[in-house]
Amino acid sequence: MTRLSRLAFASAALLAAVPPASTLAQGAPAEAPYTVVESGRTYSRLQDAVDAIGEGRGTIRFASMRFADCAVQGSGDVTYQAAVPGQSVLDGVACEGKGALVLRGRSAKVEGLVFANIRVDDKNGAGIRLEHGNLSVGQSWFRDSEQGILSADDPASTITIDKSTFTRLGTCEGSGCAHSIYIGNYGALTVTRSRFEAGTGGHYAKTRAEKVAILNCSFDDSRGRATNYMIDLSDGATGEISGNWFVQGRDKENYSAFIAVAAEHRNHTSGGLVIESNDARFAPGIERRSAFVADWSGDAVKLGTNTIGAGLVRYEKR
Repeated sequence: MTRLSRLAFASAALLAAVPPASTLAQGAPAEAPYTVVESGRTYSRLQDAVDAIGEGRGTIRFASMRFADCAVQGSGDVTYQAAVPGQSVLDGVACEGKGALVLRGRSAKVEGLVFANIRVDDKNGAGIRLEHGNLSVGQSWFRDSEQGILSADDPASTITIDKSTFTRLGTCEGSGCAHSIYIGNYGALTVTRSRFEAGTGGHYAKTRAEKVAILNCSFDDSRGRATNYMIDLSDGATGEISGNWFVQGRDKENYSAFIAVAAEHRNHTSGGLVIESNDARFAPGIERRSAFVADWSGDAVKLGTNTIGAGLVRYEKR
């Protein structure tokens, strides 16, 4: 395991060790749930704080507590920031039947929040439902929901995820499957130093973005249930997948590949996509055949040196 992979584990362990946010607030002086940093004004409803920023730019600081709340951002540039990372939990409430944060402004930045137990009627309940604009997520935890992050299409914008953890996400109970992250046709997706674990259906990272960088992450499927690919580049993509650690577990709906390239469409070229310096294997006690990379693109994918466990085929053209 690389040093950066170990950092991803350490980040996950730190989040998991934080006691429930409601417990942290007990016995403390009453604290305003949300503060708009630039004005100093406080709000009891997240939507009111978002509306106060409106078309402008601002930061909403979350108190250390558990919130049965959600909001829709229709404009502006908003930062959603936990006062203490890991101690502000948006728990169990979705706006518009979509997600805890429904984002369609110019941009959003999420820092240190926890999203938990988001479920909706169509089985697409997400911590973040991104419909337009740039998104940056850092040091956040998405858990026990139908999806972590779900986006629409916005080819002019980008998504960046760093030092975040995705736990017990995904389902194929609806009309289609939900995933730990499902990114539509965005201009670029970057995921770094993050951990995906114990999926409950679908893929861990499914993306239709034209360009991808998935670097120094861990994909631990050893406790997954009815999961599929670790990384699914559904429409093809260029970019880089490197420095990652992959373990495939026993309970799979589809164990035929770890990384799938253009399995659904060839809307983007995959020529020059680089996949190197990864470590991939089965969980202990599992003996089966699978492909590390399964490629439907017909393009010149660049497969560099990777550490591949027993039973894995390095590359398979499909």
